[in-house]
Amino acid sequence: MKYGPQSECGRGNNMPDIMDKMDIAFPNLGIYLKNVPQAFYIGNFRVALYGCMIALGMMLGILMAAHIAKKTGQSPDTYWDISVWLIIFSLIGARIYYVIFFWDAYKDDPIQIFNFRAGGLAIYGGVIGGIITAYVYCVIKKKFLPEILDTAVYGLLVGQIIGRWGNFFNREVFGGYTNGPLAMRLPIEMVRERDITADLASHIAEGTNYIQVHPTFLYEGLWNLGVLLFLLLFLKHRRFKGEIFFLYLAGYGIGRAWIEAIRTDQLYITGTAIPVNMVMGIALAAGATLAIVLIGSRRKGTPRVGLGIPETAKPSEAPGEKVEESSDSEKQ
Repeated sequence: MKYGPQSECGRGNNMPDIMDKMDIAFPNLGIYLKNVPQAFYIGNFRVALYGCMIALGMMLGILMAAHIAKKTGQSPDTYWDISVWLIIFSLIGARIYYVIFFWDAYKDDPIQIFNFRAGGLAIYGGVIGGIITAYVYCVIKKKFLPEILDTAVYGLLVGQIIGRWGNFFNREVFGGYTNGPLAMRLPIEMVRERDITADLASHIAEGTNYIQVHPTFLYEGLWNLGVLLFLLLFLKHRRFKGEIFFLYLAGYGIGRAWIEAIRTDQLYITGTAIPVNMVMGIALAAGATLAIVLIGSRRKGTPRVGLGIPETAKPSEAPGEKVEESSDSEKQ
């Protein structure tokens, strides 16, 4: 790929024009990170930091879900029990989704489909796999699916927030050129050539060896942190089981749609130039919002549920709660 002459890349900010290949910089924050590794070795075995961040996100996500379960009167053991299956089938779903919409990268070497360490997981595929797994688990264990989903999304968000830093170490999931406050510089030789669009290439200044981009992995992590904080505050205001899950779909969907619009590594609906994750984000956000409005309006005036009620107890059996008899006209 040829790069055109340009002078907009923020020179004059005391950052070097030639970066070492393992360096990463955030010039407008005055941050220059030297020798940022992609992996470490245990003997001759290479351990990718991408995988480490995914694993860390999973573990902390399970702890978060177990914490929310205890807070809402459920058994934390339920989430330790289901977590193994959720992790396995969510990873499978995430990989299948990615491969389907990026088949050109695998059709000539299908064995690479199983090379998880190289990256290539799609969150919406993981969500689909997780929902199917949770449904099967609830049928077998006779659990209430909306309650399980409400609790699990807190762990999912923690996993997404931490897991996105795997993309940082992999030098991937970035957007086009920017000179904004969070602009990030990456040496060209450390990123995939297919992720450098023509527009991004046109902003590479002569005499430099880096691209300056939107750190969309960071945008998504910060957005998800905001969604997580909102859902934590909203929990005590939950009107019906399943509402937290729908709020997650809406909140994450909106964020993913606008972030996807500036990414350079988009997955497209087959045979089109339409980013599939933008469509998924918008569709799920719209559908979830509609569900919240419709279900919420039907339950208007009914007690909020979820806090302090054991998963095996009925609302009328909640500790310390006095429930008055309703007239026939008040029963639903």
